[in-house]
Amino acid sequence: MGFDSWDEIRTAYHVARIGTVSGAAEVLGVHHATVIRHVDALEEKLGTKLFQRHPRGYTPTEAGQQLLSVGQATEDQFSQLAARIAGAGEEVTGELILTSLTAVSVLVLPAMEKLLGDFPGLRLRYLTDQRVFRLEYGEAHVAIRAGNRPTEPDNVVQPLGRMQNAIYASHAYVERFGIPRSKEELTQHRFVSIDNRDSRAPFYRWIRDNVPDEQVVFRANEHESLVDAIKAGLGLGFLAVPMGRADPTLEEVVKPYETWDTNLWLVTHVDLHRTPKVQAAVKAIREQVRRSEGLVAP
Repeated sequence: MGFDSWDEIRTAYHVARIGTVSGAAEVLGVHHATVIRHVDALEEKLGTKLFQRHPRGYTPTEAGQQLLSVGQATEDQFSQLAARIAGAGEEVTGELILTSLTAVSVLVLPAMEKLLGDFPGLRLRYLTDQRVFRLEYGEAHVAIRAGNRPTEPDNVVQPLGRMQNAIYASHAYVERFGIPRSKEELTQHRFVSIDNRDSRAPFYRWIRDNVPDEQVVFRANEHESLVDAIKAGLGLGFLAVPMGRADPTLEEVVKPYETWDTNLWLVTHVDLHRTPKVQAAVKAIREQVRRSEGLVAP
């Protein structure tokens, strides 16, 4: 017997427990004819009689008593499992998966540190990638997305704020080439930029529209490589303000402009949004936004 027999086993268990077809039908919320059909079908599959029928009801045979015993133990186990699952859902423990672009790690990591301090039973995974992790498939519990508002229908999307971006250079670069004093001077400096020339990030669009292609002396497809290139003095480049201002090896050569800001969105799946674990993460991230320089809360 497979999964298709479970309803029949459950029905027969309640008949054995209560002793009547009508009583089992009431408990199960089905018609009494359904109860009789389930019992008959199960007896046929097992090749044995589970009950003695009589005017007062159904009395379990020896096989029926075995079914009653196993059914009671199974029902108790399911009840215990349900209680454990419900209890676990109210606890802030176990694995919590967060995802964002690498550039947002300056916001996520301090929030993670606070989460672990408040809830030592948590085990955190932080996934950074250009691809979008699918919350509906359980690939992550909480996501911070950048750019346009996400539109997946089963997700709860909340504005997290705006990440300011500015142009930074290493001390070595400034010593060698100086600080630009005008937009004309700025566009004649060396730049590092993303390899994807069709990037929708507003600051990379600014480079594409304003900096001559020959002045972009280094391109990379990974954020970490661009950060390393700026620190190594290869050229000027954009960084999120919280990251740039926290690094003593860098100088902010052009202050942030609102047109360079990146919209951030906090995304959770509708089925998990209200769970204590997800809400704890959401709260920690929002608090970090309010504390961080270079992040404009909504």
